Amino acid sequence: MTDILILTHIDYCPPGYLAQVLEEAGRDFSVLRVDRGELDGYDLDRPLAVAIMGGPMSVNDDLPWLATEVAALQHFIRRDIPMIGHCLGAQLLARALGAEVRRMPYTESGWQPLRRIGGGADSPWLAHLPVEFAIFQWHGDSFALPPGAQPLLSSRWCENQGFAWGDKILAVQGHPEMTEDLVRLWLEDWAHLLDERQPSQQSVAQMLDQLPARVAALNQVARGFYRHWLDLAFP
Repeated sequence: MTDILILTHIDYCPPGYLAQVLEEAGRDFSVLRVDRGELDGYDLDRPLAVAIMGGPMSVNDDLPWLATEVAALQHFIRRDIPMIGHCLGAQLLARALGAEVRRMPYTESGWQPLRRIGGGADSPWLAHLPVEFAIFQWHGDSFALPPGAQPLLSSRWCENQGFAWGDKILAVQGHPEMTEDLVRLWLEDWAHLLDERQPSQQSVAQMLDQLPARVAALNQVARGFYRHWLDLAFP
């Protein structure tokens, strides 16, 4: 066990760039596959920081391990430790905090612009970011805001793109953890799920256009999130 716990749910949604940031910072971390039961029996009082990654499943699916994970997140919330959720991970945090997660009438995918809203102007989670920036998206569900949450981000296709809860929890609907290899992997294996005729979805060509530059910019977005998360856990 280590002081940093990363929860994953499928092979192709790994920590990605988050792992690189942690390795550069010299921080050891543990990665658990919750869908394989690896959270069962884990000492929930051990981690000092938790990250929750994405996955293709819905929070509303009838999967027993989802209830186990939500209960674990509620335990971490009571412990008041820093947490950051990515896509499904953000939806799981919303559910753990009492909010609804619902299916959208379309899928939002590709490099989509986000804008700050509400408390986003003053949030330390966004201190490194301009008013508008792009993030990689691929989701068909969306979370409502939990009671007491501070709305931070929005997009044309999804009103609630990010929220903070208290001073130690960040939920982001997009995928700041993406690397070039991950983007290419997703597009090689799952492009058949996309429909570029839908205005909320980019074509594969659009997603790959200027990919190194787009990922480099996304890395800076993610690095700010991850550094603040680490600073909260290890001041």
